[in-house]
Amino acid sequence: MKPLSITVNGKDYELQVKASATLLEILREDLGLTGTKEGCSVGECGACTVLMDGQAVNACLILAAEAGDKEVTTIEGLADNQQLNPIQEAFVEIGGLQCGFCTPAMILSAKALLDKTPNPTDEEIRKGLEGNFCRCTGYTKIIESVKAAAHKMRG
Repeated sequence: MKPLSITVNGKDYELQVKASATLLEILREDLGLTGTKEGCSVGECGACTVLMDGQAVNACLILAAEAGDKEVTTIEGLADNQQLNPIQEAFVEIGGLQCGFCTPAMILSAKALLDKTPNPTDEEIRKGLEGNFCRCTGYTKIIESVKAAAHKMRG
């Protein structure tokens, strides 16, 4: 076991983790943050996407030790108190979610995109969501949700 200092959703944690533990494992198992989903475990589906220092990353591919002294944001940390983030609101309003399995990763990928590109084109949205698979929606409502969120965030 190795010590790990990590900040998740604005809260500092001191953990003892196995050297082989992934960021996904510590988020779900040690911290109980189950909004981050385990899909393929090999970085192909995107279901485990979180933000690490503002960048969208696959938590299944990041060793926990690599996340030490980083700021990690999961879907649980996106809302402000009980108020949903505008991206979350847009996904609900527009219907960019169905079963919900991929939704946390899509929303976090959208946040990383919108933080850098506040008024993205459809092509930029597709590129920003690349690597996140949804088997339910066909992506049209997801893209519309990101566009609506961008509009909301710009005011």
